[in-house]
Amino acid sequence: MQWVRTEWTKQSRGEPEATRRNAVPEAFPLPHLRPAVHEVRLLQWHDFAPDWAPERAEPDRMALSLREDDGVLAVQLQDTMIATPRRQHRPSPVRLARGEWLRWQINHRWARPRDGGWNYLLVTLNLAYGPVGDAKLFLGTPTRYVDERARLR
Repeated sequence: MQWVRTEWTKQSRGEPEATRRNAVPEAFPLPHLRPAVHEVRLLQWHDFAPDWAPERAEPDRMALSLREDDGVLAVQLQDTMIATPRRQHRPSPVRLARGEWLRWQINHRWARPRDGGWNYLLVTLNLAYGPVGDAKLFLGTPTRYVDERARLR
């Protein structure tokens, strides 16, 4: 499992900064093939340089629901952000068979309390069900893709 979280301000919405932001990868090669939760943050104020968090053995159950039944994994990304846009209708859980993988993307915008400026966040979840034989798996085309990105002003 790999989370890629990209965060920026209004400064990166226009050119030439938008080109840099849009070039940020949706996935990275895995550092190893053992089961783990990997998280990469890419922040505008750090020039979108990848910052890997310490890996975890278990996913955050508040952010992600996983249910395995008869060789099928049901995956539901939880929208835990208190930010716009509020999504009234969410996709159903995605069902993965062994050997399949999912990319799920969702974005948000919120006002900074200090100065009223806007912050933006794009979250990409890359999740494989079953053994991963290639560290570059998530660089390819996912078996299933959910796009919950909304137009952010």
